[in-house]
Amino acid sequence: MENIKLAIIDDHKVVVDGLLSMLSSEQRIQVVLAVQTADELNNKLQESSPDILLMDIQMPGISGIDLAYSVLKTYPELRIIAFSSFDESHYIKQILRNGAKGYLLKNADRQTIIEAIFQVAEGENYIDERLKSSLLQESIFGNKRSMHDIPLTNRETEILRLIAEEFTNQEIADKLFIGLRTVETHRLNLNQKLGVKTSAGLVKQAIKRGLIN
Repeated sequence: MENIKLAIIDDHKVVVDGLLSMLSSEQRIQVVLAVQTADELNNKLQESSPDILLMDIQMPGISGIDLAYSVLKTYPELRIIAFSSFDESHYIKQILRNGAKGYLLKNADRQTIIEAIFQVAEGENYIDERLKSSLLQESIFGNKRSMHDIPLTNRETEILRLIAEEFTNQEIADKLFIGLRTVETHRLNLNQKLGVKTSAGLVKQAIKRGLIN
């Protein structure tokens, strides 16, 4: 197998640096691009021409799920591996539907990450072993989760209620004494969990599912 050209996108520099350090001794993998924003990725992707893109799915401004779809429209030969701390099946299914070829958890060890990169480079799909059993159960027995059983954190529920009351992101940040970027991240998570793209859609789904009154 020829050397694999790898690109990395994660909005946390410590994660990018950790991956660079972890992969530095693997001679068969050449990291050709390491960025923290979607704009950087879009500006530099063509010139770096990676084979594999290791992509965080939780980023400010755009989710990796949506970014995967848009990137693959321009670079259909690129193979994307989602790299996430989320183990919920709806995240996995959404990004795989949008064209990703793999899904890794962020606490994966070095050998698992390398194995996933090579497996996807060979044209196969890769799902973290710890996620396969839950996905298999769902495929066999169906989704047992009720429409009201959406896994929201206390903070997400709090922000969802404020969105329904038509507070802006900045107003929510001020009210809860948290950063604007934190609010934006929670809002992206809510959109992904409820499968919507707009505030109106978010509120509509939340009411429908009994998450807010």
